[in-house]
Parts: sequence; C-alpha cells; structure tokens
Amino acid sequence: MNTRSPDPSKPVIAILTTSDRLKQFRGNRSNFRDIIRTGKEMGYLVYVVTVRDLKFEERMVNGFVPSASGKIWYSVPMPLPQVIYNRIPNRDEEEKAPVARKIAECLQHEEIQMYNPNFFNKWSLFEWLKESKVTARHVPKTRRLRGANTLSAMLKIHDSLYLKPENGKAGKGIMRLKYRADISLPYRLQIQSGKKNVTYKAASMDRLWARISREKGISQYIVQQAIGLATHGGRPFDLRVLLQKNGRGAWAVTGIGARLAGARSITTHVPRGGSIEEPASMLEGTFGPERAASILKNVPTTALLIARQIERASGAMLGEMSMDLGVDEEGGLWFFEANSRPMKFDEPAIRKLSLERIFQYSQHLARQSK
Repeated sequence: MNTRSPDPSKPVIAILTTSDRLKQFRGNRSNFRDIIRTGKEMGYLVYVVTVRDLKFEERMVNGFVPSASGKIWYSVPMPLPQVIYNRIPNRDEEEKAPVARKIAECLQHEEIQMYNPNFFNKWSLFEWLKESKVTARHVPKTRRLRGANTLSAMLKIHDSLYLKPENGKAGKGIMRLKYRADISLPYRLQIQSGKKNVTYKAASMDRLWARISREKGISQYIVQQAIGLATHGGRPFDLRVLLQKNGRGAWAVTGIGARLAGARSITTHVPRGGSIEEPASMLEGTFGPERAASILKNVPTTALLIARQIERASGAMLGEMSMDLGVDEEGGLWFFEANSRPMKFDEPAIRKLSLERIFQYSQHLARQSK
C-alpha cells in the first residue's frame, strides 16, 4: 500500500505520551513510528501529542511526526484528535497530578474518545476475575502480602509461592519462595535480579521475613500459589496473548506467542533471559500434537472471557491488553497477568495485525458519540 493523504472521513488520532526536556517526548519511538506509518497507509492522520501540548481550548495542537528516515521528529500544528490512543509510558508518569488531570479531561470530553485510561494493578485484576465463576477458576490462590502471617498461612496449603509487586513490570521484583519441612534451612527464597537469581535460605520465618522486607521496601506485594507449569527442555513456559477490539468494537485475539523461561530465571520475561517461541511446538513437545491442539483451541476462548470480565469489572473503556496465561502439567490454563499498555509483539504477523487493529477500533470509536 502506498502512503496516501489522510481521508477526511476518517478520525484524527493522537498517540498520547508525556513530554521530555531533552528528547521532546517519552515512550517507545520505534513503536510510535510503526503506528504512524500504518495509519498513513490506511489513510489516517495520526501524530504523537504530549499531555502538556494537548490543549482542548485550542483548535490546533502541537503534534510530533517522524521524518521520512524516522530519525528526526518534527513538531507540527495538528487538528485536535477525535480518538486518543493512550501510551503514557509508565505508572510514575501516569500518577503525576497534571497527567491524571489530563486523562480525566479526555474521558469527560464530549467529542473525544479515549481508551485504556490507566495501567492495571495486579491485586485489582485478581479481585475482578474472582467476581465471576467462569473466570475465577483460572486464577491462582492470591492474597495481599500483609506480613509474615500471610506467608505462614499460604505455606500451610502451598509449598511453593510467588511474591509479586502489585505495580510491577516485566518481571521486576518477583521472588519465589519454597518450603521444605524436612531440611535444616526449610525456607528457600529466590530473588530475581537481572537475568540471574540469588537464592537465600532461612531457618525461621522471622529471618525470612526480614530478608523479604528488605527486598520489597515500601512496594505493595501480592503472594500467590505457584502453579506447576508445563516445561520444555526442563524450563517452564507460558503463553502471551494479545487481545484488541476490532472494527466492530468486539474483543478479538490478535495473536498468541509463547515465552520460555531463561535457564536460571524464575519468570519467562524476555528481559530476564526468556526467549520467544512458537506456542504449538512448545505444547506439542509436552503434550503431543492432539492434546496440544485442543489446549491451543481453549486459549482464545479463555482469554476472551477474561478480557471481557476485566473490562466489565474495571468500569473503564478498554481497547487492548496483553495477557500471560500459564499451562499446567494437566493442560489447564491459569491467568497470571494482564497489561493495558501491551509491549509490541515481535512475531511479524501478530505485529502487523496489532497495528491495523488500532485504527479499525479507532474508526469504530469515532462513530460512537458519547
């Protein structure tokens, strides 16, 4: 498809981010370039706008677009958007008062549609999914980490637990705790740092709790039953599902990828040494072709049920999310995490469709008046 001039019947779309003193704006520039390129090919006017430059009282706003080479970003006067694609880069930025105020203004604006207003909190996600019988059965036993008593109570039922920051990202800050009553140092805590992890052994809950408190600092944590995941070559893997709304405004699965844990990692996150794999081959190696096919058939159905429940319970207007689903040794599916600002999928077919869906859904939104 050639780049063509914007179609006036199509909505103007702005990618929202925050400003940066040195680099004009924050966020993943290569992602923004891909979005703008795809939009142009599909006949949309699309640009990057910062919270500071998005002034609703003006007819034109200061937008950023890349040069032909993509190396330089130009600041250009642009018409106000009809649809805002929220890519505020992280929670710290999102929680700043001017940003929170601007998001609230966008949500209340008569002529502008905005989706995915906020990042998800892990605890809220599990609470929302427990509200429905259909999704509750895919949720591992989860509690808020209040203190050593929470751990003692959970270890009575599960001998292996995960400790996760409520507002964590890309596996940062995750710890794994194992308990074995028959050894002199019964508590083993694995702490993930970079691509390696450090193991700390403790004789008593007091000693263990002191170490955990030091690791987690003031961050809020959840504690969760560890699911015995299916493995490939002795390493656990999970499935990463990208869900987006389509041109009819309905949830659809854009693609499914698999992530294999790094050799010494306690999670499958790629920045922690995990690798990108093909879901069918991961599953076939463990379950054989027939069983693998039936598990893969369950993934979209389960992911769609979960996405709809998250949207219903959150009360927010959502348009996309990525989701981590674990497959246990029996082939059962477990929900681990969802992200309302998905990182880009590297699988080319998934990537291409994911970019197109941003515009298909934006077109649908623009037709809905508030």
